[in-house]
Amino acid sequence: MADKLLIVMANADLSKPAELLPPLLQATVAAAMEYEVEVLLTGQAGQLAMQGEAEKIVFHEGDCKTYYDHIKQAKNVGVKIKVCTPALKFWGENLIPEIDETVGGAYIINEAMDDSTVTFTY
Repeated sequence: MADKLLIVMANADLSKPAELLPPLLQATVAAAMEYEVEVLLTGQAGQLAMQGEAEKIVFHEGDCKTYYDHIKQAKNVGVKIKVCTPALKFWGENLIPEIDETVGGAYIINEAMDDSTVTFTY
């Protein structure tokens, strides 16, 4: 049985918050269940790693909890959040402090191919 969950967020449309929340909630739940969990932000989702971006996203009008609040909640239960190096070329290098590491494409492939890892992609 796998003991690690890798969630790769690449095809995120930041204008559709309802699509952004499930991967992060699944990561949070898995970490609370004591699995090792990593969320990797790449492609369009790399924007979420930049300061000021996740703070702008709310899920419905009047909601006081932002996507950034959900990121902090995930971190509090042990989720590691990483960003793919090429995203920095598109979105800048002003990362939120919750980012644990920047990684390249080889890292993603290596982790996804590991027998002890289950990979979800969004």
